[in-house]
Amino acid sequence: MKTALTDFALPKKGIYGFLHLIILALSLFLIISISIDTFKGTPFYTQSSYMKVQFWICLWFLFDFVLEFFLAHRKLHYLRTHFIFFLIAIPYQSIINYYQLTFSEELTYFIRFIPLVRGGYALAIVVGWLTYNRASSLLVSYLTMLLATVYFASLAFYVMEHKVNPLVTDYGDALWWAFMDVTTVGSNIVAITVTGRVLSVVLAALGMMMFPIFTVYVTSIVTKKNQEKEAYYQQQAAAAGTDKEPDAAQPK
Repeated sequence: MKTALTDFALPKKGIYGFLHLIILALSLFLIISISIDTFKGTPFYTQSSYMKVQFWICLWFLFDFVLEFFLAHRKLHYLRTHFIFFLIAIPYQSIINYYQLTFSEELTYFIRFIPLVRGGYALAIVVGWLTYNRASSLLVSYLTMLLATVYFASLAFYVMEHKVNPLVTDYGDALWWAFMDVTTVGSNIVAITVTGRVLSVVLAALGMMMFPIFTVYVTSIVTKKNQEKEAYYQQQAAAAGTDKEPDAAQPK
């Protein structure tokens, strides 16, 4: 299957392929590093090395955004379709630390997890780029965003609930809760904290919005295959009719 990775190797996408691959690597690095620190109970947001890495990653994301904006033929369209990417690329934590701003405990917690959202969203975009077909690109992007959101919500739910909720003993319980909520089936784990309840509503709403996309995608595939099969049979019938015409024209 053709992908942006093969296009970059050929090289057909040039600077775009190079930038997209670097963003993919940085996104994976963000998700893995934050996950390891969360499982270890390490407050990653207090480490100076983490803050520096976050700052430079944000600068790279912003550089990619500005460069592709100037290279885009339809600049307004690019701004509309990549505005969220621009928002998550802003180094909020570095700005907050520089100006010594303070917020509520809940808001501060979510700001600390913005890098994970940044990694998940960028990963979804890049995975969509790596798919050559447009319809498959849309499905893969939605699927990646869905899984990234479930993973982010499970991490946040685990951090907030495992100390106060007896039903959340380890991360596996939080992950089970997240998957059951996003499928709108529900689980035996009930959120206690305000953050956990908000995440429950968000995941359920996300599941109701995104799962119909898979039905539409499968339906489009079946319809396309049926059209191709019908066109093939029509072509075969036309070819068979053409072969019989000379025989009919011969004198008896």
